[in-house]
Amino acid sequence: MIRRLVFLAAVAATAVVAAASAEAQIAQTSRCADCHFANPDAPGRRHLLDWDLSPHGRANVGCEACHGGDASTFESLLAHRDLVPFDAPDSPLTPRNLPRTCGVCHAGPFVAFQDSRHYEMLRNGDRSAPTCATCHGDTAAGLLSARALESRCSSCHGPGETAPRDRRAQQVRELYEEVAFARADLKQAQSLIRRVEAGARRQALEEAYQQAEVPLIQAIQAGHRFVYDDFTERLAVARERTEALLEQLANP
Repeated sequence: MIRRLVFLAAVAATAVVAAASAEAQIAQTSRCADCHFANPDAPGRRHLLDWDLSPHGRANVGCEACHGGDASTFESLLAHRDLVPFDAPDSPLTPRNLPRTCGVCHAGPFVAFQDSRHYEMLRNGDRSAPTCATCHGDTAAGLLSARALESRCSSCHGPGETAPRDRRAQQVRELYEEVAFARADLKQAQSLIRRVEAGARRQALEEAYQQAEVPLIQAIQAGHRFVYDDFTERLAVARERTEALLEQLANP
């Protein structure tokens, strides 16, 4: 009898945990997009479509993560109750506040960006200063190509613009073209490492891969600080280590 009571108590506890887990899962699933998709007349249709195809959409980072509101309900008044107007000073999406909003998930880039002159301009109220959306878009959350970055930098730092910097835009393009090459080489190396069967050798190669990846990440972080001397130095280290890794893979 005692064993049966213990068993029933365990079953009941499991059911409670499962129910709580199900409720948590529901709370984590944003209903904002579902409702707006179901209502063609809802505002921000283009915004919604961009989100749906973005990394945020694929990762189920819902609208409420940036806009606020209650994503656990389909009741319009409740869902929109805590939304802050975009143009309100305390909106998480104003240029001044946007880096901190993005930084909730993207802590590394946000920390690096805080060391930049651009961030200082934003904190001082300069609404013309670039934000995360300047390079990554407001919803699509993409990565600009090297050519697109050159154009974006030129809009402020090109000849005759508000803050001209000789060759800055061209330098940025060249560096990010090198980043693309480095990423492609690392991806190739990773694919080759997966084919290595010998445990000890594979472990050594994986460690070498990590050592090549670290300076590349550091270079990208320097890019978020817009300190291109550090960017160049870290990128050179990444390229050197990646070439050494590919050499090891080619000559076992």
